[in-house]
Parts: sequence; C-alpha cells; structure tokens
Amino acid sequence: MNVDIVVVGAGPVGLAAAAALRQDGHSVVIVDKLAAGANTSRAAVVHARTLEVLEQIGVSKRLIELGLPLQDFAIREGDRMLVPVSMRELPSEYQFTLMIPQPVTEQVLLDRLIELGGEVLRPRSAVGLTQDAEGAHVTLDSGEVIDAQYVVAADGMHSTVRELAGMKMPGDTLSLSCSLVDIRVDGGLSADEVALYFGSAGLLVVAPFADGSFRLVAEVADAPEHPDLAYAQHLLSERGPHAGAPKVTEVVWGSRFRIHERVADTYRAGRVLLAGDAAHTHSPAGGQGMNLGLRDAIALANALSLALKTGDDSALDQYAEESRAQAVRVIALAHRLTRLANVPRPVRPLRNAVLRLVAGSHSATRGLAEQLAGLS
Repeated sequence: MNVDIVVVGAGPVGLAAAAALRQDGHSVVIVDKLAAGANTSRAAVVHARTLEVLEQIGVSKRLIELGLPLQDFAIREGDRMLVPVSMRELPSEYQFTLMIPQPVTEQVLLDRLIELGGEVLRPRSAVGLTQDAEGAHVTLDSGEVIDAQYVVAADGMHSTVRELAGMKMPGDTLSLSCSLVDIRVDGGLSADEVALYFGSAGLLVVAPFADGSFRLVAEVADAPEHPDLAYAQHLLSERGPHAGAPKVTEVVWGSRFRIHERVADTYRAGRVLLAGDAAHTHSPAGGQGMNLGLRDAIALANALSLALKTGDDSALDQYAEESRAQAVRVIALAHRLTRLANVPRPVRPLRNAVLRLVAGSHSATRGLAEQLAGLS
C-alpha cells in the first residue's frame, strides 16, 4: 500500500487528523490494533477552542447536537460555593463547556472520515518502521508494509511508533490514583454545571451527561479496579453535596488510573510526527487531555498538507515546536489544579478560605474560564 500519510491509532486524535488530511485531498490510511473502537466514556469534555478548531472538518455542530453544553463550572465545598466560573463571557462563539462521552466523539469523527473517503484498518498493529529518502515504511503485524511520505503517531501514551522512531517521553508518575465512575442517581445532583468539590476528604469532580447520567472523578489513595455502587455512594456522601442526599442507583461504568505528567522531548523524528497522548499526558484536572490532542491533530494535519503541497517541510518543525510549547503550558495548568486539590488535609480549610477571596475577583475567574476553554 502506498499513501501520503499513515496514521497509527484510531482514537479521537488519529481520526481528526485523518479527516482533516482527507478533506485536503491527501491519501490517508489509519491502522488500529483494536478490532473495534473503544466503548467506554473516558475523556468527556470538549472545550470552546477545540470546537473552534474542529469547525475545519465540519463536526462541531454535530458534537453539540449530541452533547450537553454547560455554561457553569463551579468549585464547591459541600453545598457552599467557593469559586463560580462562568463560560458566558468567553471570547468565542462557543460560550460553554460541552459534556460528551468519548465514544460519541469518536463516532462523529469516524462518520466524517468515512464521508471523506477514509478508512480504518482493524485490527492492525505497527511492528516495524524505517525511513529513507523515499519515505517512511510501516510494517504491520499482518506482514503488510505501508509506504508513506509521513507517519502520524496517535497511538497513545505507550506509543509503539514513538519507540520505533527513537523518541523519548520523560516525566513523572504521581503517587495519586484516581477513580472514574459513571453513575445514575436519584436526585441531589445538578445537571446544569460541572462541579469540583474541594472537601476535607479530598477532590471529587461531578459532571452531567446528556442522557441523565453523571461522571465522578476522585483522587484517592488506592482506587478499586472495578468501583461498585457502594463505593460510588461513599464518594458522593463523603465529598459531594449534602443537600438533597443524592442516592446512587446504578454504576454504568468504572475504572482507575494513575496520573502521569510527561511530554516528549521532540514531536518530530524525520518523517514521524507525534500527536495526542503519544506526545503528552497529564492530570485530568480541567479536562484538557483530549482537547489538547484534538488541537494537535488539526494543527499537524495543516502542517502536513502544506509540506505535501509545497515540498517545504519547515511547517512540520513549526508544528513540533509550537505544539510542544502548548503542551508544557497545559501540563503546568493541570499540575497546579491537581496540587491545589491535594494540599495536605490540615491545610484544606485555609485553601478554601483563600479560594472564597479569589471568587471576588472577576478578572481571576474570567481568566480561569479562558484557560480551561483553551482561549487564553
């Protein structure tokens, strides 16, 4: 097979990059090791700047139709408001945060790719990679070899392509573990905001979905692999709102993960370029991960398209430099939010008192809204 670009990884980042390249008239093939797309709702937030960027491939309107736009983002302590963060003044057409499960986002991107004549080869794993003056050559576990001008590594934090290309992604793994639980409840939770509960027992994020379910994310000492109903109820009762006494009626899905703070030394090695989690990974605080990856995807597609059309690959170096710098800034924001949420327990009352003072500054809360939205 001979194509302009081979994309390894058919998550949101790979799909978005491939769709943008197809729309620009380039031959693209995606390979993915899974027999089918994942159906768990890992990343669940699409921010304003990401929706602006995704206009380029014509999917923003469809995502909004399927998701839940929310204009309020609140930091709370039990039933007390600490810091209200409104998206109503964002300098964007999209003055909201969009809650949408990752499988829905992936399906919208896949549908658009297929409309544009693209395809995903499944299940296929990249097991070999070479580069020469003629191009890059990706060997698959099936024995097939794909010849391309460029390779996009969108195959996640444990990227095989990144390793094959000799690129490194140093960083740290934090001692914190996180529980992620999608639940249904009987009353007590607001479907109008994303809430971060900064309680004395620790952080709890509560975010609603369009289907009436809620996402819980909690940083805990030892997260269970398969959180059950009793565990989810304990998190809500200990860390969430007290008024209304929300009762968990169902656990839809649950998981656990560690927080890694890593960024690749470089995003480019010859004809191989990194995007998404293959290039950077960090705390989920603020819901920045998939958003940063989707912005990588569109920026990289534009740079590749320019390089293919003009024969000048300097745009690829610019992508590598600017996207890495953006990742460093986003990781720093997520790090600060994570540290703020996890100050030592005796200090948490003082932290909350300071946050109530910050809430009185309109410029501070507006600035936080713009940072979260990717617009600062």
